[in-house]
Amino acid sequence: NLATLRAEGQWELDFFGRHAAALNAALGQQRAAAAELQAARVLLSSRLARGWIELARLLDLRAVAEQTLAQRETQLALTRRRVAAGLDTELELRLAQGPVPDARAQIEALDGQIALARHALAVSSGQPPQALASARPALGPLQQAPLPERLGADLLGRRADVVAARWRVESAQAQVAGAQADFYPDINLVGQFGLNALGLDRLFQLGSRQYTAGAALRLPLFDGGWLRARLGVRAAEADAAVASYNTTVLDAAREVADAGALLLALQRQQVQQREAAAAAESAWRLATQRHEAGLTGYLTVLAAESAVLAQRAGTVELKARALDTQVALMRALGGGWRDDTPALASR
Repeated sequence: NLATLRAEGQWELDFFGRHAAALNAALGQQRAAAAELQAARVLLSSRLARGWIELARLLDLRAVAEQTLAQRETQLALTRRRVAAGLDTELELRLAQGPVPDARAQIEALDGQIALARHALAVSSGQPPQALASARPALGPLQQAPLPERLGADLLGRRADVVAARWRVESAQAQVAGAQADFYPDINLVGQFGLNALGLDRLFQLGSRQYTAGAALRLPLFDGGWLRARLGVRAAEADAAVASYNTTVLDAAREVADAGALLLALQRQQVQQREAAAAAESAWRLATQRHEAGLTGYLTVLAAESAVLAQRAGTVELKARALDTQVALMRALGGGWRDDTPALASR
């Protein structure tokens, strides 16, 4: 018939910052994980954007390939008429026949690449493979502020992987501080209050009260070797985290420099490409005018048109590469070259 009701409590006095260091280490790991999640989002966004650019490039190249096929079929028909009229030989006819199946094969190859690009985009965006069967994106400019002449290194601080690496360093340093605090004694305050009586009818009487209070001291006298070993491990982990952070920053700077240099080179190439395309278009117009005036044959017009089509394909390739490089530069800068970090922080 013994009745007992008891409550116990313990409070560890954190004189040497052991628990504060453990809390900081856990917070650092949590913040690093959140930053890595954001890095994954930026990576996925950039891959989707580059996938749309690739699909638009393939569609534009297919349009040029269709124009090329029509031009080669026209050239073959004209050559056949010339052979029938005795103006050309069988050799010219065979030479005109070869490019036609080659142009058709290029269209078939582009159709296969377009289908694969659509499937990849659909799956990456969480849709069935056939969800984007009718998608026809265009190579338009990106919705982004103009690229500044100089990109500040402070923009790299927004990169989620750099932020995650920095939080890993702070977490590792907090773990070192916690391992150092383990060398100091623990001081605990212990308290107990309860009721103890013979029989339930006497449990809540004044004389059944019991309470104790005291302090407990723990000294790590025999754990020195283990504590030193753990401190060495934590210090090595902190050094590795610092080295990883430095590598991440250097890789980020290299990616920005590479993308920026490539983008400038592509912009210069586009200037030259526009001049070459304009010259080819002008030659085509002149050949067409001379043909209409009866001064040259239509084969000359077709030859000039071949140069125009080649320049159009080159223009598509350069435009797509420039857009793809812009996306790569945005990803390298953590989301773009417009610094809106203060606005985000204020929210």
